[in-house]
Amino acid sequence: MKNLATLLLLLSTSILNAQKMNITSPNGNIQLQVNVAATGELQYAVKYKNKAVIQPSSLSLTFKEPVVRLKQFTIVQTDSAAFDETWQPVWGEYASIRDNHKQLSLLLKDKSGSGIQVNLVFRVFNEGVGFRYEFPQQQGLNHFVVADEATTFRLTGDHMAHWIPGDYNSNEFVYNHTKLSAVDAKKASDAEPAISAKKFFDKNAVQTPLQLKTASGLYINIHEAALINYPAMNLVIDKKTFTLQSHLVPDAVGNKAYLQAPAKTPWRTIIVTDDARELIPANRMILNLNEPSKVQNTSFIKPQKFVGVWWEMHVGTGTWDYAGTQNGNFDINTIRPTGKHSANTANVKRYIDFAAKHGIDGVLVEGWNVGWEDWFGKWKEDVFDFVTPYPDYDVNELVRYAKEKGVKIIMHHETSASVTNYERWMDTAYRFMKNHNMDAVKTGYVGYIIPRGEWHDGQWMIKHYQRVAEKTAGYNIMVDMHEPVRSTGLHRTYPNWLASEAARGNEFNAWSTGNPPEHETILPFTRLMGGPMDYTPGIFEI
Repeated sequence: MKNLATLLLLLSTSILNAQKMNITSPNGNIQLQVNVAATGELQYAVKYKNKAVIQPSSLSLTFKEPVVRLKQFTIVQTDSAAFDETWQPVWGEYASIRDNHKQLSLLLKDKSGSGIQVNLVFRVFNEGVGFRYEFPQQQGLNHFVVADEATTFRLTGDHMAHWIPGDYNSNEFVYNHTKLSAVDAKKASDAEPAISAKKFFDKNAVQTPLQLKTASGLYINIHEAALINYPAMNLVIDKKTFTLQSHLVPDAVGNKAYLQAPAKTPWRTIIVTDDARELIPANRMILNLNEPSKVQNTSFIKPQKFVGVWWEMHVGTGTWDYAGTQNGNFDINTIRPTGKHSANTANVKRYIDFAAKHGIDGVLVEGWNVGWEDWFGKWKEDVFDFVTPYPDYDVNELVRYAKEKGVKIIMHHETSASVTNYERWMDTAYRFMKNHNMDAVKTGYVGYIIPRGEWHDGQWMIKHYQRVAEKTAGYNIMVDMHEPVRSTGLHRTYPNWLASEAARGNEFNAWSTGNPPEHETILPFTRLMGGPMDYTPGIFEI
């Protein structure tokens, strides 16, 4: 329900000579200035309580088709508005969220002769600033290919940073805490041999959310919101000027995004405060920059606790595959089980009993389905069918037993990163779930992506995650995604998307160098700024 809604059109004029525009947050603490130089180059700057946060920073885009660099502009029109409403999330830590911001929109025309128009939209909240590029429907721009986005953030100095190395494929790194000048993404990436699928690209690159602290005591968080139909943004540090420049994840042939007007990019976000305690609640700004729920019926969405048949496989006391041999030649007529297969009927009942006794809502079962014999590291397309259980896993009996105990079975769909295979099976797999009283699924994307050459954080996969969220919602299914892109607030738009992993989880304590004690204290100010995480925070002995 929305209330307190006001939309005040303060200014709408055609102007050709305006060079500076200023807008402040509703409480006056944050000041945004947008400058258009005589050459047409566009810059923005941000202050917090009159302290510089972002010094004048340039904004530009390069298209491959049509071939044009959008760097110099003529201002066609400016619009300014104020907005104030309160809305209620379907679920979450906030019963209601106030969306109170001022907006500045600049309709810009390329000066290089292409005639292309771009709408640059800034929103200034009490928590920070968000901005994005919009491409209205227009003559001369229909289908287009983004080659590069040169959004920059020119900082005021060599800030302290909590960072993980820039990567196209993984965000499961340990956080480093150094000055920006000491960032060495190559060293940090090489120090993580346990991460099976990663793609290093620049020694000065870091991922978002990037958490910074200035020498004067300002806390700055740079991230993005509403990542839809566009690749994820990394940041490359210029260590001479301490300017961060956006670096988009490419596709298999090196392009960044394929768009059709009207289109828009994700929001680039800057949260700033002088009180670290205000950082976490400031993540409401990320939610406010996402669209309202597109899920009409939300009655099936129920956040919950669960236990899982999972840890025993990570520590080696059980196996995902039936025979425990990792032999891909699975033949039901000849294979002989070792007795270590964890997802068997008797063992899963133990978990159900534990969950029922302790008031835990669900039991996740990994390794229940045929395909685990050679699921990993083969870059194999036809891995799982998501509906065929192993001989020792009685789906019907376990669903019956769980219902009797007041517990739900949570489905597991590991894809082995063979996403084309999963796309073919999704409808069948979700119907199987509904026929067996299951309304929540954990997906997984371990390995290198198929289509081969695509990355976990590229546009193709971003669209896949959205398709999964939409399709599961259509079946009244909740989803928890593992090994996806980092969260950007889309659980507002798709509230059935309850959580993602998208960071270094607890399983690394089983078979790697582990997670340092401070890891859990850093996550709320970094990864969790974009949304909830499935970290699997505890291990029970049952």
